Amino acid sequence: MDGIDGVMIDLSPSGRFQILAHQHHPFDTVLRQSLFDLNTSGPDEVHRAALAANALARSYAQVVVGLRDHPGLSGATVLAVGAHGQTIRHRPSEFDGIGYTIQLLNGALLAELVGLDVVCDFRSRDVAAGGQGAPLVPAFHRAAFSVAGQDIAVLNLGGIANITFLHADGRTSGHDCGPGNVLLDAWCNQQNGTAYDDDGRWAASGQPSPALLAHLMLEPYLQRLPPKSTGRDLFNIDWLHKKLQTAPPAAATLSAQDVQSTLAMFTVKTAVQDLHRHMPKLKRLMVCGGGALNSHLLSRFKQSLPEVETLPIQQASAMQPMQIEAAAFAWLAWAFLERRTGNCVDVTGAKGPRLLGVWHPA
Repeated sequence: MDGIDGVMIDLSPSGRFQILAHQHHPFDTVLRQSLFDLNTSGPDEVHRAALAANALARSYAQVVVGLRDHPGLSGATVLAVGAHGQTIRHRPSEFDGIGYTIQLLNGALLAELVGLDVVCDFRSRDVAAGGQGAPLVPAFHRAAFSVAGQDIAVLNLGGIANITFLHADGRTSGHDCGPGNVLLDAWCNQQNGTAYDDDGRWAASGQPSPALLAHLMLEPYLQRLPPKSTGRDLFNIDWLHKKLQTAPPAAATLSAQDVQSTLAMFTVKTAVQDLHRHMPKLKRLMVCGGGALNSHLLSRFKQSLPEVETLPIQQASAMQPMQIEAAAFAWLAWAFLERRTGNCVDVTGAKGPRLLGVWHPA
């Protein structure tokens, strides 16, 4: 919910991917708040969502134009824009057995604004096929980071944390393991008025509470078997307040920074638990997303996984942590145009491989 990351990527047929340019465009305060508001039910939702989708298209267009006009790239031929949109609700398989996932974006308007083919709405087809619609990045992780004969895990610490398991035998699996930064950001914002805990310094100033951590780990989602995915529909500030209200007495007098420190350990423990469950012989863990820029979180992971080489993804590849998700959806757009399926059935639980996306021609 902080803004838009865009990349210009050269997807060579040889499998060697090169990031040619990267731009980050922060959301303005009004748009960011409207997206947060749309995470929960409220008045006039359809109207507000439609206008937010238009605003997102305009913001995406600024990033696309900035990348297209990047010095040295003005003559580049752009095949298409892969645009994920902003998730505001994620409830697959619920209610009527199919459920839904909503990624706001007016793809038609984006195509009008930038004069390029746009591929968007990547998740809906997987959900329609009985899948979770998430995570979708494992197929890209396999294409970009797998090493024959090696067990490798890729952990994306965005708002929600998702793990990709690249098995030595060629299998790809993965799922959303729990919160990434969503609770850390929400608590920091509520207590300090800042959008996030820079480098985890505030969390590092506190002490994690074993009692509160154990209480948080009782969340039923964490015990479910994959395929599974989650989002702010579950892990949000209201969820945290309910947990704090029902916490054991030993957690009743914690300082705000102690809660933050415990939330950092919660992010770590939920991921480490699943790493041990699903890839017990893991030797290398590559971390991407905003959490890879949080040295406190990374140090906690290294302490919890002494037998594993844990490193931010830029130390293992030519890509930076904040480029991976954008690169993944560029790759998924390419796959769509090449008529290649983009979902990993073992990850999402869909009935079969599916072509993912909706095409808005230039």
